[in-house]
Amino acid sequence: MAEKDQAAIEKAKAKAAAQRKAGLEAKAAKAAGPTIKTSDGRETPHDTPRLKKRYLEAVVPALMEAHQFGNPFQVPRMIKCVVNIGVSEARDNVQMLDAAREELALVTGQWPQLRRATKSISNFKLRQGMPIGVRVTLRGDRMWEFLDRLISTAIPRIRDFRGLERRGFDGHGNYNLGLREQLIFPEINMEKSPKQRGMNVTMVTTAGEDELALELLAELGMPFKAREQEKRPSREAAAV
Repeated sequence: MAEKDQAAIEKAKAKAAAQRKAGLEAKAAKAAGPTIKTSDGRETPHDTPRLKKRYLEAVVPALMEAHQFGNPFQVPRMIKCVVNIGVSEARDNVQMLDAAREELALVTGQWPQLRRATKSISNFKLRQGMPIGVRVTLRGDRMWEFLDRLISTAIPRIRDFRGLERRGFDGHGNYNLGLREQLIFPEINMEKSPKQRGMNVTMVTTAGEDELALELLAELGMPFKAREQEKRPSREAAAV
């Protein structure tokens, strides 16, 4: 009986020591700076994303001054980015789905979800439950890192680029961006990529209205097209 009690005491001491160690590691990581969660659940320290710094230091004060906000929490912010790739040829070749999944993981830094058909459509040879695409939902620092690479690296590599369309907003302050090829991301190896694929990027904000969301994204660096009235001179100006 005494041996059992001694073993229980030793087990309790070991558990308490492990908890103290975990608490000290968490405090050290917090003191070192922001952290990001890895696939196995560990928190690893890393630098604050560049675009997040720009939002906090430049975008928030600019929008507060422009709209007379009395509180920084009134300024709209980014909630998440959702990246989708449809793989219709996965009906015949599952390897195409695996290739799209690996490429999306390279672009976003997060392993994608497999998306399946919710209903059967005979005209498209589609059955319920068949895999037809992959999706990634990015939040926090991963979202800021992806947006930074999208704005500064990927979008300038679009062929014959003349600016992003303003009509991609949904009426609630969220913006949908369609990309024709994944090869604009430098992470993708053009020689190993089996096929050119398009993708859809949805940027979800707390703006609630399109104009405010447009200002937020423009301040972050999204290169939108100029308005029609800004492009063409007015009749009065032409007459002068």
